[in-house]
Amino acid sequence: MKTADFDFHLPEDRIALRPAEPRDSARLLVVKDGELVDRIARHLPDFLRPGDALVFNDTRVIPARLAGVRERLSPEGETLTVAVEATLHHRDAPGVWSAFMKPGKRIKAGDRISFSAQRQAACEPGRLDATVVDKSDDGLVTLRFDVSGPMLDDAIRVVGVMPLPPYIAAKRPEDDRDLTDYQTMFAQLDGSVAAPTAGLHFTPALMEAIKAKGVSTHALTLHVGAGTFLPVKADDTADHKMHSEWGVVSAETATALNATRAAGGRIVCVGTTSLRLLESATTPDSVIQPFHGDTAIFITPGYVFRAVDVLMTNFHLPKSTLFMLVSAFAGLDTMKAAYAHAVATDYRFYSYGDGSLLFRA
Repeated sequence: MKTADFDFHLPEDRIALRPAEPRDSARLLVVKDGELVDRIARHLPDFLRPGDALVFNDTRVIPARLAGVRERLSPEGETLTVAVEATLHHRDAPGVWSAFMKPGKRIKAGDRISFSAQRQAACEPGRLDATVVDKSDDGLVTLRFDVSGPMLDDAIRVVGVMPLPPYIAAKRPEDDRDLTDYQTMFAQLDGSVAAPTAGLHFTPALMEAIKAKGVSTHALTLHVGAGTFLPVKADDTADHKMHSEWGVVSAETATALNATRAAGGRIVCVGTTSLRLLESATTPDSVIQPFHGDTAIFITPGYVFRAVDVLMTNFHLPKSTLFMLVSAFAGLDTMKAAYAHAVATDYRFYSYGDGSLLFRA
């Protein structure tokens, strides 16, 4: 399909810069059988049935944006420096991350990057150095840090800042509120560089109401990469390359979800991250299996869903892989109508915005 098929107009003032307060007061557009119903997030239990299973992503966002200096020796032996910024994307090894860097055009293997303001020993807080070991055609730079494992995790927490999405960061700076605002109540395992934002609408009270409805709840983990914010530059969706992300579906969760489906219950995913990982873990005959590893699944209209029946998700960017996914799930014409309604009735878009509840077409 043509990427232009997934375009729509979004006024700048529809982009949310802060989440709703309280979280479950966000608006919720219910899209079912071609009909659109305006509700709010705390009404989610009204659309669930006893025996359904709610699946959420328990990843935790790390302070993955690192400001630094690129160092390189000139032919004359002088040290040349250029200010750079790295957004971590995927952990490849205990001391190795792939990252998107800007400016990245002149980055090359062998460059030294210092993500620190003070010259201290490499293992001390406040200094984090790395060597560029590779640069791929898709823009990813591989960084090998001078420390690894828990020591690297600690250093990133000291040096890094919360990686707000570019459409928010362009309008205001990151602040202390974002340290909590940009984490879901489910966040447990460090590793994401972007929040699974559908989970931002949940509160303990909403979870209690969901459980009281007779709905079981289950966790999986997909560490969201920075590639989620990249635009689709190819004219045809078939030419777009997805960046991989790491995830886990436990044997316990797989067994429970298979039992839910066997008993006639529905699988309700909180967010496109949960959906993509479950679909990656499901066989062609719709059996969910334990999963541990990378997925680069790219879902566009024509995809046959194997596991997921209902999806709660935020409103996504024009021509993005996520708008393509929801169009595959609920139908392109339906989603264009839903987004036109959301724009016309002042729904708030993107990571800190309102949500939608989609029933599979």
